[in-house]
Amino acid sequence: MPNPVTGLLLGLLLAACGLPLPWSAAAFLPLALILLFIASAPRPRQAFGRGFWVGLGYFGLHLWWLGAFLLNLVPDFPPLAAASLLLFALEGAFLASAAFVAFRITRSHTGRIWTMAGAWVLLEWLRFLGPLAFPWPTLGYTLLPTLAIQIADLGGVLLCSVLVSLTAASFAHAWIEIQQNGKHPLCPILLTAVAWVAALGYGLTRSPGNGPEQPMRVMRVTFDAFGRANGSVPVEQQFQVAWEASQNRPPGSVVVWSETALSYPGRPGPRPDFPGPGISGAGRYTLYLSPTATADDLQDYNTALSFDATGQITSRNDKTKLVPFGEEFPFQAIFGPVYRLILTPLGFVAPNLIPNPRPIPLILNGVQYGAYICYDSVFPRVARALAAQGAQVLVNPSNDGWYKGWGVQQHFQMGRVRAIETRRWLVRSVNNGVAGAVNDLGQPIQIAQSGNQLQTLDVRPKLLNGTTLYVRLGDWPALALALAMIVFGLTRPPQD
Repeated sequence: MPNPVTGLLLGLLLAACGLPLPWSAAAFLPLALILLFIASAPRPRQAFGRGFWVGLGYFGLHLWWLGAFLLNLVPDFPPLAAASLLLFALEGAFLASAAFVAFRITRSHTGRIWTMAGAWVLLEWLRFLGPLAFPWPTLGYTLLPTLAIQIADLGGVLLCSVLVSLTAASFAHAWIEIQQNGKHPLCPILLTAVAWVAALGYGLTRSPGNGPEQPMRVMRVTFDAFGRANGSVPVEQQFQVAWEASQNRPPGSVVVWSETALSYPGRPGPRPDFPGPGISGAGRYTLYLSPTATADDLQDYNTALSFDATGQITSRNDKTKLVPFGEEFPFQAIFGPVYRLILTPLGFVAPNLIPNPRPIPLILNGVQYGAYICYDSVFPRVARALAAQGAQVLVNPSNDGWYKGWGVQQHFQMGRVRAIETRRWLVRSVNNGVAGAVNDLGQPIQIAQSGNQLQTLDVRPKLLNGTTLYVRLGDWPALALALAMIVFGLTRPPQD
């Protein structure tokens, strides 16, 4: 079978083990095959090519819904959907570059395997950084069906990625030893067994935290996100639906509305018509060109606001991580003319948002809510920063109406891991996504995730305190282990 076909198939197989499929915990098996495939390349150039085709298949299937998103965004220009292929190719190039370097700096097949396993985790970490950050496909999420996912409170989702890549490298190493030397090595398999026993044992010791309950009402609305953006669906319609759904709730209940459920013509201000106390996403930005859009418009924003019972704003937390090429167009100073050349004929204007470098909890009636907006939930550092400042429960107003299929479920599953990393309950109010409550073990307690009608849930998350090892140390434990795998690969002798 030609190498490009083999690489694509292996990448597709690994993506098929990704969320939200039930067999995701078996991701280490296709990853082991990928490591063997790349390590067996005859020369660095071939290793580069194999890495590229694996990456193209992996990201192409895992993120297939991006093409559908672009098609819905600009239905009159179907070729734009093919732009997602550029992202898949770019990610494939990063993996290919790592394979090339691993091949050049190591002296053996097993050395390449271990170096690539550590590099895979480092690449995942790099996807969390910079203006082009897009860390959607991360191996650690595949452990969600197992108790091992609970180690996320020690080193985040990347520590879970280390466990997956360690397992894959151990199996690949053992296979090479058997094939080349006729040996049956115990050390790699024993190492993996010890790691899994430790992870599963740790997961068994975890139990839900205890704290006072805070009644909250969350909801799942079903508005056309694209229609809202271009003005064909009035924002007042969503307000009225959410307002009616907020009535007659239990005493002391805090209502939560979805991302940009409130729309302001200028800066956020009091809303006596808001059924407080509650939290809502609020926004001001124009995705499509309009006759009133001028260079002198007020600053755009996407934020979470808390309101008291009279509709007064008690606190505000702006979105920390803006969506690349959606809410933020990177390197404007260089590519500004190019963006305008592309967007203007399509009827778009680049939103004028500024990322929030210091997220803070919302304070309402003495309770600290770690509220973060939609895409923020993909980045562990946001929830981590809020928990470190005393947030007692995580709140994620979101709009998942932009994409279909796997993307919706993947987004929800990532939020479940944020609850584990911080040991906080998570509540979500969404547009066309998964609404509900997740406990501090990452277990869904009440959810609403399908249907074309409004759904409301009265949930009772527990208010928790304390900090996990991950909140204190971040990704350093996972990065240290990834570097240890790379160093081990570099020190392998030429003859296995």
